[in-house]
Amino acid sequence: MTSTTDERDLKAASAVRGRSLWDDARDRLLANKAAVTSMVVLVAVAIACFIGPLLSPHDYDEVYREYVKVPASLEPYPRADQVTPEIESVLRRARVTVDELTVESGNFTARISSPRKIDPRVTRYIDRSDLFENAEIYDFSADEKSATVRADVKTLYFFFGTDSNGRDLMTRTLIAGRVSLTIGLLATFVAIAIGVVYGAVSGYLGGRVDLLMMRIVDILYSLPFIFFVILLVVFFGRNFVLMFIAVGAVEWLDMARIVRGQTLSLKRQEFVQAAEALGVDNAGVLKRHIIPNTLGQVVIYMTLLVPKVILLESFLSFLGLGVQEPMTSWGVLISEGSRNVQGAAWMLIFPSIFLTSTLFALNFIGDGLRDALDPKDR
Repeated sequence: MTSTTDERDLKAASAVRGRSLWDDARDRLLANKAAVTSMVVLVAVAIACFIGPLLSPHDYDEVYREYVKVPASLEPYPRADQVTPEIESVLRRARVTVDELTVESGNFTARISSPRKIDPRVTRYIDRSDLFENAEIYDFSADEKSATVRADVKTLYFFFGTDSNGRDLMTRTLIAGRVSLTIGLLATFVAIAIGVVYGAVSGYLGGRVDLLMMRIVDILYSLPFIFFVILLVVFFGRNFVLMFIAVGAVEWLDMARIVRGQTLSLKRQEFVQAAEALGVDNAGVLKRHIIPNTLGQVVIYMTLLVPKVILLESFLSFLGLGVQEPMTSWGVLISEGSRNVQGAAWMLIFPSIFLTSTLFALNFIGDGLRDALDPKDR
């Protein structure tokens, strides 16, 4: 008898608890295949950008002088036809003559000679090359004018090719993703957080408060964006925090106006008036009724703001106010790739793939969130 009563109590409690609007929105979002796939793609890109450079054998600023603008390839460098000319060039710079050369798999051996005594430090010329390592010299002749040198052929992989300075493009693309995603997402979230709260408060309170708050927005609109960024550069210097503050502190103005317009419409709805009649304070009405019902428009604007922020970052970097060498971003890589598209198309293709994949994913996620948070579907 007691167990039956307990079961009834549990069923009654679950029936009273019910489901929240957020639970329904989550289920509708997870049922959207395009949105779920886009979330997987976005997470994969983020993981690759933040973990990939740690696993890469190349640093993002490491320069390989012998590998400038080499094409993307799954096969290792150097190619077989590159080894012999490079050996001869290196030893020519060391002012020795190659009498006999044997190139084997993974190393080479050369008999060298010179009209004067050979300095054992000649191996430094070989080690400075990007193609060889672990050079050693031995088997000197009696007059030390001939000797034998050997070195290992250094195997390198450039899956995305290299740029115009001989830096690994894969590592730089992943590092650029860190910069673009960090600036784009964080600046967007700051702009949305400020704009939603500011616009909702302005639209809901109305009257003189609304008039004063909107005039402040108009004043900020009148300030040139570049002038505002230059002021931040003077005070804070060039760093990621600057980009984050500069973009986020300006882009919230559009969001504030959008949310204000939605709030002016929502505050006349019956459910808001009912909440006011029940004695809910202004903060409670904004938190539970106004702001949640503006999220559909907010999400749509967010999907447009992220690529806008990424492009703004690229524009500022071009002017010398943003990301500076050797650090990079997707926008900077695409700008550089577009100038070399005829002879080195891979410099444009790979950063563009990452950028477009991210933007498509954000758009599909935005559409899914818009449908999930649409009050008409609840």
